[in-house]
Amino acid sequence: MIAVLLAAILQATVPMRAIDQGIMSNMDAGRQATARSTEEWAALWNLHAGERTRPSVDFSREIVVAVFMGTRPTAGFSVQIVGVRQEGQALIVSYKETRPAPDALTAQVLTSPFQIVAVPRGTTTDVKFERVS
Repeated sequence: MIAVLLAAILQATVPMRAIDQGIMSNMDAGRQATARSTEEWAALWNLHAGERTRPSVDFSREIVVAVFMGTRPTAGFSVQIVGVRQEGQALIVSYKETRPAPDALTAQVLTSPFQIVAVPRGTTTDVKFERVS
């Protein structure tokens, strides 16, 4: 029983606040990113969305984590951050990528799926991303 409680404490789920998600980012290459300050957030948002109005983030209370799939050849691709958890001293961001079935009829248009969320700022300095199936 104590081992189960300890494991739960060491892997506590962290709440997320959605900032932006879609299939049209300016990010051509796939990447995972973290912004811990207004300056980092401004630079990341500019790369992602250019002149579009940047959502507000209170960096005294939150940090931003993001996953960008990069350019894809058709519609039907997506990415979703499915969970964030504290594991020891690290913040683990789990995300899932979806792709169209091989026989699916999809629009022949370039897409660039992404998701951006804010999570509470803790004492964690190490953020790790894990792709899940």
